[in-house]
Amino acid sequence: MTRTREQDACPGALTVHRAADGALVRIRLPGGMITSAQIAALAEIAEQFGSPAMELTSRGNVQIRAVTDTDAVAAALTEAGLLPSPTHERARNIVASPLSGRSGGVIDIRPLVTDLDRAIQADPALAGLPGRFWFSLDDGRGDVSGIDADAGVHARDDGTCALLLAGRDTGVRLDTGDAVATLIEVARRFVAVRGKAWRITELDDHSALLDGLTATAPTGATWPPTVEPPVGWIEQRDAHVTLGAGLPLGVLQARV
Repeated sequence: MTRTREQDACPGALTVHRAADGALVRIRLPGGMITSAQIAALAEIAEQFGSPAMELTSRGNVQIRAVTDTDAVAAALTEAGLLPSPTHERARNIVASPLSGRSGGVIDIRPLVTDLDRAIQADPALAGLPGRFWFSLDDGRGDVSGIDADAGVHARDDGTCALLLAGRDTGVRLDTGDAVATLIEVARRFVAVRGKAWRITELDDHSALLDGLTATAPTGATWPPTVEPPVGWIEQRDAHVTLGAGLPLGVLQARV
């Protein structure tokens, strides 16, 4: 695929999409993580400045449509801690195993979500990542490695992580402590060579992204996409429970 422009039109909290019903704002939630106070703030923002029918995207982000005052929304998001970096807000695309650290999985991936998000924001070069480039952090259960993210890691039983590019195992094995730094380096190299490409799959050759990294395992393995979401009563490791709920058509009403 040959792109005609360098930057994609993927919306964010500041780079909005002008739809027929008004401005569309997309708020990145790395790893799908949000506090109760933040989701209450989102509901208030949606009620006050846009459509109360908030939309959950396939990447775990939230959209608010029909926004009437984008400056006021940006200020409210900043106050709620949902817009920590104006320069990198569209680059914070991280999908992670949602039950990690609670039930199942090989490792608790949540600390890596926080570390990766901070590392993205701290790297000036990564402000140049297209809004469609995304990272995946799979805790070993295989629930997000099948979504074909651009760069990701998949935790393994032997204590290492497999490095994935475009959803395929590169054969490179990493210590968990090196996972974030490696993903950041891959993303930085992508920015340097991408031209007008928005995704790794659009590169004619992505071997430069793996310079200095040695494959020690077979390459090319993929994971099937997860088709059954974690909905229902889920027992946690700490003897408490998680309640998984589904949103019809991905719509969450602010009042709810």
